[in-house]
Amino acid sequence: MNTFIKIILLTALTILPALSAAEMVSSIAAIVNDEIITSYDVDKETANLVKEAEKKGPISAAAHAELRTSALNRLIDLKLTEQKVKELDIKVTEEEVRQSIEDVKKQNNLSQEALVAALAGQGLSFDQYKAQLKSQLERLRLMSQEVRAKIQVGEKEMREYYAANPAKFGAEEQFRARHIFFRLAADAPTEDIKKVMMTASNVLFEARSGKDFAELARKYSDDPGAKTDGGDLGTFKKGEMLPEIEATVTKMKPGEISDLVVTKAGIHIIKLEESSVGKPKPFEEVQKEIEDALYRKKSEERFNQWLADLRKGASIEIK
Repeated sequence: MNTFIKIILLTALTILPALSAAEMVSSIAAIVNDEIITSYDVDKETANLVKEAEKKGPISAAAHAELRTSALNRLIDLKLTEQKVKELDIKVTEEEVRQSIEDVKKQNNLSQEALVAALAGQGLSFDQYKAQLKSQLERLRLMSQEVRAKIQVGEKEMREYYAANPAKFGAEEQFRARHIFFRLAADAPTEDIKKVMMTASNVLFEARSGKDFAELARKYSDDPGAKTDGGDLGTFKKGEMLPEIEATVTKMKPGEISDLVVTKAGIHIIKLEESSVGKPKPFEEVQKEIEDALYRKKSEERFNQWLADLRKGASIEIK
């Protein structure tokens, strides 16, 4: 499956409703170019969206109403694409459907029996699944025909994307810092806590007044190594330091001195000496990855515009 088809598949699946074992005729929710969408269809699609949304927690009545509107819009988009498939007489052969099913089985390590069982768990027979897949492939072909020819990704914009996003291609930010450490046990009595906090605050004032940070570390720090290295923490990347220290350092500018930072071990005053970004992977090594990312973005934008244009030219009556 080529890159374009993968991209469009991800996009197209977002507007596909689940098929049920039995269809029910109910009131009309919308009419799209003389074809109807029933309220039953909308209820069914809304239930799918609600189920997904509730994975993040309970939803309000207002949120439920918004999901119902989204469900109706998705079904309208689906109906419009189905009509376009018929208009352009786009066909998918049985062999193409069979091969797609084989691909699904291979990618998910499923036997025919396991696939049928999985479909049954979703309320689908194998024949219904084949029909659904055939419709999806027709829509993919439509999207390829309507979208693909209008998308180009040039080397200039790939290089601009590469230059603007070095961290995405292995260029990790590095930090070099010093600290002054005041040991404080978790079960320390209140008076000890007050005493250590007072000392740390006074040292922080001295540090911010311009006194040599390394000398202050040698004089006050409870870190044994500070006597010789002046509290040098060395060079480190994200994920290599205590979370509290990392969260502080990543927000600082070189030369800046932090507020008091509390960790399980005690209290720290941190000075960021410098930060730098390492070299990313060579452009040639990640060019295909960049091309795919830009192609995906443009495909989504073009697909959404294509749907918007379809809507403008359609007769849509929402009941």
